[in-house]
Amino acid sequence: MKGPDFLGIGAQKSGTTWIYENLSLHPKVSFPAGKEVHFWDAGRDRGVDWWMDQFGPRQPGIRKGEITPAYSFIATDVIRELHGLCPDLRLFYVLRNPVERAWSAARMAVLRAEMTLEEASEQWFLDHFRSAGSRRRGAYAEAIGRWRSAFPAEQLLIVFFDDLRERPREFLSRLCDHIGVDGRAYDATSDEALQRAVFRGPEAPLPPRLRRDLINLYRAPVEELGHVLGVDLSHWLAEPVT
Repeated sequence: MKGPDFLGIGAQKSGTTWIYENLSLHPKVSFPAGKEVHFWDAGRDRGVDWWMDQFGPRQPGIRKGEITPAYSFIATDVIRELHGLCPDLRLFYVLRNPVERAWSAARMAVLRAEMTLEEASEQWFLDHFRSAGSRRRGAYAEAIGRWRSAFPAEQLLIVFFDDLRERPREFLSRLCDHIGVDGRAYDATSDEALQRAVFRGPEAPLPPRLRRDLINLYRAPVEELGHVLGVDLSHWLAEPVT
């Protein structure tokens, strides 16, 4: 049987490249087509046989997959089609404070627009935050609802970017357990290596006015996510102490 064993579905700017780089070092994990295939969000005209062929036949003891953050917001009918092909797929979704995620993505977008952070106006950032593309990438509860409507909840691992950043070894071990490989493969990897940032964008503090706008924008989605997961996420909406 062909096809992947696992998929990472997001979120953008939430450590997925770090996950890819570290999982790629595991002797029992393979990314035959690279990190992001972008079939289910942008390449379905190639046909599902093309996508399944990217991973080749499944191999005992080896876990093959891809990590495409744009998969988090694909439509429910597309997710159901995917479930029909790979009903036992292991999924993971990394959630980052949407305020910080949006700011990180906006800074990266500035570079892609061939500007410097100083050249981008406050209004440019506000427009980017409020764009449909940025907002749907932070609509975590909606994404979880769509994926859980097709896949059993136990197949979708929800993890947090804060845990990746603060406890990378524990984070990686939990991820390995979920996709079905032994996390002890990283026992010889130094803490320094695991804490090394990957694909970090330009650093800059989030201006207070922009932070307030983002907090207001994501207040309802964060409260909804907390209800869905049964966790207190109020710290995501807190103003920094000055």
